[in-house]
Amino acid sequence: MVTAITQGVKISVETSYEDEQSNPVNDHFMFAYRISIENLSDYSIQLKRRQWFIFDSCGAQREVEGEGVVGVQPIIQPGEEYSYVSGCHLTTEIGSMSGNYLMSRIADETEFTVDIPEFELVVPYRLN
Repeated sequence: MVTAITQGVKISVETSYEDEQSNPVNDHFMFAYRISIENLSDYSIQLKRRQWFIFDSCGAQREVEGEGVVGVQPIIQPGEEYSYVSGCHLTTEIGSMSGNYLMSRIADETEFTVDIPEFELVVPYRLN
């Protein structure tokens, strides 16, 4: 698990390789990641947008951005946590992801960026 705290928002990431959804013969490696967003601040926040930077071991990179996460723009109260699971496919056995969330303070609509720490996506047999 990797964790980062930016402006009172704690982001934790856990990853897993999805063997049954992968097809190594066709260079298709599927990974799942669980993101937990914990509001350590004193104000309510809303996740407005996401931006991902995805890299694989061949040097390919792509950027993904859009509104919210998994179809929602969650509001997270002080002391609360919001978690979701999503996925990413790579054409190599090793890669990484990092990014950021655009958040908004509910009280005054001030927007700020929260870092998503870089995490690795590695097929388990590559770890030996």
